Amino acid sequence: MEKVTLNDQKARWIGTPLITIGLALYIHPEAFFPTVDWFEAWHWLSTSFLNTFFVWEGCRYIFIRSRVLYPNYSQTKKRLFYEAVVIIVYIFIITSIIDYGYCYLLLGKDLPVLFKGFKIGLIPTTIVTLIYESVFFFESWAADVKKSEILARENVQSQLDTLKNQLDPHFLFNSLNTLASLIDDENKPAQEYLDRLSDVYRYVLISKDKNTVTVEEEMQFLDAYIYLNKVRFRENLQIEKQVSRQTYHQQVAPLSLQMLIENAIKHNIISKDKPLKIKISEDGEGYLQVENNIQEKKTFEKSTKVGLQNIVNRYQLLSDRQVEIVKNNDFFKVKIPLLQ
Repeated sequence: MEKVTLNDQKARWIGTPLITIGLALYIHPEAFFPTVDWFEAWHWLSTSFLNTFFVWEGCRYIFIRSRVLYPNYSQTKKRLFYEAVVIIVYIFIITSIIDYGYCYLLLGKDLPVLFKGFKIGLIPTTIVTLIYESVFFFESWAADVKKSEILARENVQSQLDTLKNQLDPHFLFNSLNTLASLIDDENKPAQEYLDRLSDVYRYVLISKDKNTVTVEEEMQFLDAYIYLNKVRFRENLQIEKQVSRQTYHQQVAPLSLQMLIENAIKHNIISKDKPLKIKISEDGEGYLQVENNIQEKKTFEKSTKVGLQNIVNRYQLLSDRQVEIVKNNDFFKVKIPLLQ
């Protein structure tokens, strides 16, 4: 579980005495005005301090625990319900101990009115809870804005790189159409190859402006991409897909699966004696995984891992879950989170 840290030391040092004094003056002003009854004032200040201190520290711990258990924005209702139930139980117990243990047994005061301490304890509870929830809300909002800005910049940069490195899309499609007209109608393999190439390029152009696409869209694009590579490598490239129809409605980052397959093809030997086997499947824990056997090429060119790092960077912006990379002597596996 992710550790939650709060930068609230100053608030606790300042807030506890302020609430202590304010609570004592509000509940028992007769101890302070018109003249100060020092014994009564000390009694109510100390009682108010114990209530405020234990309420603040207890609610703080409960708030941290609830953020660990329910960290996502979609879990806000569960988190607030958990906080409310646990805090109410905690406040009842702690105020009962202070009322009967401190006020009655230690100071010898009369038995407090039933639930009076509990009702008073709800005042600092409400203040403390509002402080932490407000800070948490604005921190989450600021983090989301920052993520959106970073993602927008990455998309703009990606589009700029596309404009720098690729031909004008209309020119390319017109060229593909012209090429298709030059291919003999009886040459079905060439027509099919050209159609799939058009599908691949069309998907790249459409998806470049999207943060996520459905698994179904990505898999349809992948079929065209795999077809192009199968023409080149034939049975030396073996790709197996095991993805349920239910998963097709979930989301992934566009081109992420294609980049993983491209990496496998780029860095491994593919031959009749050493076929490259790639498997795309679900792991049952909300991830899609792409796994291939390792038979690395003997080359002096060192891998930059830019494509893989691109996927890792995008998922850091899209999800709290991280891309997982597993490598041993036999296989290389990358797991990408499924997005709702």
